[in-house]
Amino acid sequence: MTLYPAIDLKDGNCVRLFKGDMDAATVFNDDPAAQAEAFVQAGCPWLHLVDLNGAFAGEPVNAAPVEAILSRVDVPVQLGGGIRDIATMERWLAAGISRLILGTLAVKNPALVKEACHLFPGKIAVGIDAKGGMVAVEGWAEASELEVTELARQFEDAGVAAIIHTDIDRDGTLTGVNAEASSALAEAVSIPVIASGGVKDLEDIRRVVAAGNLEGVITGRAIYDGGMDLHAALKIAAGEGEC
Repeated sequence: MTLYPAIDLKDGNCVRLFKGDMDAATVFNDDPAAQAEAFVQAGCPWLHLVDLNGAFAGEPVNAAPVEAILSRVDVPVQLGGGIRDIATMERWLAAGISRLILGTLAVKNPALVKEACHLFPGKIAVGIDAKGGMVAVEGWAEASELEVTELARQFEDAGVAAIIHTDIDRDGTLTGVNAEASSALAEAVSIPVIASGGVKDLEDIRRVVAAGNLEGVITGRAIYDGGMDLHAALKIAAGEGEC
C-alpha cells in the first residue's frame, strides 16, 4: 500500500485546512519545495499536491511552487486543484506531473474526464470529496446531490488510474480516517481507491492496510503536527511489520 504525504498549497505556502475551510488554514512551511524534499528523503515513494487556490478559482494558481517541487524531487507526483480542461492537463503532464486528480470536472463534465483517460492513459485520477456521503465540488464549497458510489461507478472501464476518496468532515481534524467508507467504495468499484481525510496516527495506517482493498492513504496534518512518525508509517504501509 502506498502512503502519500500531502502538500496543500495556498498562497504559495504549504498549509492544512480544517474541514476544507480556506479561512481555517494553518501554514506549516513557507517553502513547499523544501517540504517535498524532506518527504522524499524520508522515503516517501509519491507526493500528493493540491492547489487549493486553484480549486476555488477553477484554474491553476500555485504553478510556481508546484514547478519548484518538480524541479527538486525525483518521485512521482499527483496533483489536483483547478484542472478543468485538456490544455491544462497537457501543460501539467509536460511539466512532469505523473497523475492528475480531477474532482469538480468529474461531476460537471464526466465525458471530458473519460476523454482525458483516453488521451492520457494511466495519468488520470478522480477525486471524490465526500460530505455526509454526498459529493462536494468547487473546492469543497458546493455540495452536489450525487452519491459517492453513484459518481464512482460512472467511471468503470473508463481507464481511471485511481479514485481518491476524501471525507471532508474529517479532513484536517485528526479524528481518524474513514477507512470503512473508503473500503466500501473499493468494494463497489473495480478502480483502485485511495483513502484520505482525518488520518490521526499509526493505528489509522494499520486500519487502512487491514482493510485489504485500498491502494493507499493520504496524510497531512498528522505528519506536520508531529503526532505520527513518518518513517514508522511508511514501514507499516509497505507491510514491513508492526511498528
